[in-house]
Amino acid sequence: MTNAPGHGTHPLIRALRATRAPAASRSNALHAGAWWLWALGLAVAASRTTNPLLLGLLVGVAGYVVAARRTDAPWARSYGAFVKLGLLVIGIRVVFSVALGSPIAGTHVLFTLPEVPMPGWADGVRIGGRVFAEQIVFALYDGAKLAALLICVGAANALANPARLLKSLPGALYEAGVAVVVAMTFAPNMVADVLRLRTARRLRGRPTGGVRAVAQIGLPVLEGALERSVAVAASMDARGYGRTAQVPPAVRHTTTALTLGGLLGVCAGSYGLLAAEGARYGVPLLVAGLVAAAGGLWLGGRRSVRSRYRPDRWGMRSWLVAGSGAAVAALMIRAATVPGSEALHPGVVPLTAPELPLWPALSVLIGLLPAFVAPVPVGAKESSR
Repeated sequence: MTNAPGHGTHPLIRALRATRAPAASRSNALHAGAWWLWALGLAVAASRTTNPLLLGLLVGVAGYVVAARRTDAPWARSYGAFVKLGLLVIGIRVVFSVALGSPIAGTHVLFTLPEVPMPGWADGVRIGGRVFAEQIVFALYDGAKLAALLICVGAANALANPARLLKSLPGALYEAGVAVVVAMTFAPNMVADVLRLRTARRLRGRPTGGVRAVAQIGLPVLEGALERSVAVAASMDARGYGRTAQVPPAVRHTTTALTLGGLLGVCAGSYGLLAAEGARYGVPLLVAGLVAAAGGLWLGGRRSVRSRYRPDRWGMRSWLVAGSGAAVAALMIRAATVPGSEALHPGVVPLTAPELPLWPALSVLIGLLPAFVAPVPVGAKESSR
């Protein structure tokens, strides 16, 4: 007599097998909004520190999750472009600091540039002059912070399907959501077109670098983007997009007031969360704004007549992915307000080596959870064998 599969297995082992990430399919696909909430949580955490070790850890967490869970879709290839853009931002920040000076008064002079004399009305503005090691380090820290924000947004672009994100938007935001999704898909599609055209030129023995090659590649890329936009507009028109229902004027006015007031509250609350001195009022304003905006969007959705075909479901794995990003953001905000948070913003005068704070670093590692609970794409599963 043979036992059934799994019979006699320890309960803990069966529980671990049940929580193991399954292969991705249409039925268990992760909600696109969960990826954006996870990435925005990492971005909020990056905005609370200038420690290069923590910023590098955040970028490493985002990169590991992207490498483990991205698909072969065109938008999934945009992550590398965002990483290069982040490095470019750091370089530009350092160049501007060298050329235009910095408010950081250092003591270690690296070199001296020819200084351009400025008129009296431009007092405080300097072009050239002495360049200190402290100002270079400060520019590197500041540029790394902005680069980490861009890379976190790039991770969301590489993991979330823009079309499915549009389908999940409330009816009141459907028209604006189309513009936002088209804007989000432009960069990934442009990167895919550039890679395709560069590969074609390389196979034909033509150069892929230089100003002339860039000019020859740019025109087909823009032409392809225009053709896709026209095709999308034609398909939307053929499907009857834009139909609206009649609603009473009082409902329209209430919807406008709730939506605008809620969005203003969300903006003010988000600024409070990002600013170091606004953490106290940021959370109440953000919660109140979200509640008001949700009510306005629910009322505004009554005028949008559209059907949903196989809507995406927000399951337990989506909660885990979104919750991991929210946990990273909340713990980093908390770490910035408690005593001993100086390690989040290492000083540059005098120059000191940055230290890796233990609890903030462990908080960042919570962002790795999507790499273990999100469904595994078929391509990623096959490549890992």
